[in-house]
Formats: sequence, C-alpha cells, structure tokens
Amino acid sequence: MLHERSAEGGDPGWVGSMVGCPARLVPRLGLGIPMNGIDRTRAATAALVVALAVALLGVAAGPASAGVLEPQGKQIYFGVSDTGDPASFGEFSEAVSKHPAVIESFRAWGSEVRDSIQRWEIARARPMIHITTADPQTGGEILTLAQIASGAGDSFLIRLNRLFAEKHMRAYVRPLGEPNRCLNVYAAYECAGHPRSAADSARNYRRAFRRIYVIVHGGGKAKTINARLAEAGLPPLNATVGGLPKAPVAIVWSPLPSGSPTTKKNLPQNFYPGDKWVDWTGTDFYASYPEWGALTKLYERYPRKPFAITEWGVEAGDDPSFVSHLFSWVKAHPRTKMLVYYQDFGSTSNYRIQNYSESLAVLTERLHDGRFPAYAPGAPHLPPPPPGGVEPG
Repeated sequence: MLHERSAEGGDPGWVGSMVGCPARLVPRLGLGIPMNGIDRTRAATAALVVALAVALLGVAAGPASAGVLEPQGKQIYFGVSDTGDPASFGEFSEAVSKHPAVIESFRAWGSEVRDSIQRWEIARARPMIHITTADPQTGGEILTLAQIASGAGDSFLIRLNRLFAEKHMRAYVRPLGEPNRCLNVYAAYECAGHPRSAADSARNYRRAFRRIYVIVHGGGKAKTINARLAEAGLPPLNATVGGLPKAPVAIVWSPLPSGSPTTKKNLPQNFYPGDKWVDWTGTDFYASYPEWGALTKLYERYPRKPFAITEWGVEAGDDPSFVSHLFSWVKAHPRTKMLVYYQDFGSTSNYRIQNYSESLAVLTERLHDGRFPAYAPGAPHLPPPPPGGVEPG
C-alpha cells in the first residue's frame, strides 16, 4: 500500500511496500559468513537484481496510486460535512474537542466552488467534494449519465481538474454518490424496483464515472487523455485543449451498502466502474439503517482499495451504541482510512451530533485515539494578506 508523508504541509510522497515480495528474491547477505570471489559476484548480482526489481516496482506503482491520498500507517482521517457556514465547522470541532482533517462539500454539476474553497481554507481541512446532477433550485436532473459519458459535461470536469492542479490542492472527489438510492435523480431504479430511463442505467453510471475519473485526474496531452478515454470505452474530449495538468486528487466511489430498493440488480457491485477508474471505495452508513453485514461485504469485495465511510450520522435519537459499534468496526477493518460525519444544514438539523449528548461523548472519546490526526498533509489555508495589509472597504 502506498501512503502520504506525515509531515503537515510537505510535498506528497509515496513509499512502496515489499509486502508480498517472494522471499526467494531477497538475498541472505550480511550474516557474517565468509564468501569467496564467486559468492561475492553472485551476491552482488542478486543485490542488483533486487534493487532493479524494487525500482521497477516503484515506477510501476507510482502513477497508478499517485492520487490515492491515503493517510500514513494506521492513521485514519476524520471529517465533517460542510454546511455552507464556516462557523459550523468550528462549532463541531469544539463540540468533539478535535479538529477534523477533512471537510466534505456538496455541489451541483457545473456550479462554482469559490465559496467552498474559502471555507476549506478557513477550516484548514482537506476537501472532499461530492458532485450531484440534481439542480439545487428545482431538484430536476441537470444532465443524464449518458450525457456525461458522451462528453456533454466535459467543460465542468476540465474546470475541476485545473482548479485542483493550479492550486496544488489535494482533494477527494466523490462523484454521484449513492447511485443505488432510488431518490437520487441519477438512480437506475425506482423505489418500486422498476428501471428508470436508460440514460441513467447502471451501465451509463459506470461509463460516466470512468469519464469523470480520467478527466479530473488529467495528467497528459489531449492525445494521452483521449487514449485513456478510449481504453474506458468512451469518446474523446469534447473540448479543444492542448492537455490537462495532473491534479492531486483521489476519486471516491460510494454506493449504499445494499441499495434502496434492495434488489439484486441494485446491489452496489452493479455500479462498480472497475479497478482502473476508482481510487477509494466507500459508502454512507447511518444509525437508522445499520446494515452491518452489507457494510462488511462491500468492504471485503474490493480488497485492493482504501475504504471510506463517506457519510455517517446519528439522526433519529441518541444512539451511543451505534457510534461505539461503528468505531469498533473501523478498528477491525484496517483498510478503512476515512470517516466523515454528516451534520446536514442548519442549527436545528436532526443530524447535529450536539443534539445527542451520549453519542457526542462516545465520539469525543474515540477521536482522541492517536490514529486520528488533526490535519492532513498540505491542508488548504488562507493566503497571506497583501503587503501593507487589507485596505478598509
């Protein structure tokens, strides 16, 4: 597994693991046993072979995992949702006596994110941005999954790519979460289980997700990007660009654990875009729907990916046993490297952890485990004031 460096604000770095390297490739040297000239030559050759193998492994692994942004070692990033009011981040931090390392914002397709950036900078938290195709004003669908897959939304994806690349801002991008939840406009199935529009089928979800992955990651001339799109079974860029910079992002795939409705065709695996087009797997998990068996199955299905609880919360009454169980589950499933509390919007929200004293007490206690760092490396921060200070308005 590849990890980030732990020093806050340092450049991202990744260290290849030798776990799984056959023991026979590792020469038994330096044991104090005398060697003749032939043995020395063989030993030197073996060492060179191992060095080359390690170098090649590092080169092969680097590009594929460069966007994972996984915390170091046993660390786990804890986060909280963005309400649109910077004060709520501080209130939550104070309530749990812990600075969250991640802040998750929810944005509609095509929207500007400048106000979100300022809140990320104020919070000094690494962003996760969830993208929906639901119009925030009407609730209607802005564009279909088939349209995204065909390139109709490329301008927005290019804008995201350039935003994170130009700002050197490490971020998690979570497109189209809960695709198997019937209430979402891009859901493949109605709540009664009947298929919806073919334009929003599970197949088109997979295709749309792949396109998002390729373009937002970027990292090459237009010809290279188009080749990656072709590999994903998609048409070329629907924009005239010379190329796309490599953005320091990780793309998170996050269905419901079993689906709503819970039918065979609506199970999460039907929406999986494929290992090449997913950096993290994850899911949303709430106290009102504690499907522990389904959660574990989803975790186990993709053993090569870090796992995130992209939303979790207590919303229908104080439930300290759920909070305790969730943290115990996370500890027992060590690929779980992030969990983000969803606090909804407004001071009267049922999801506010401050409403539930016993749940809050359990959460506060668990967060003071050393596995939860207060900051992610390279977290956004407010730019310095201009020379001479800020002029009065």
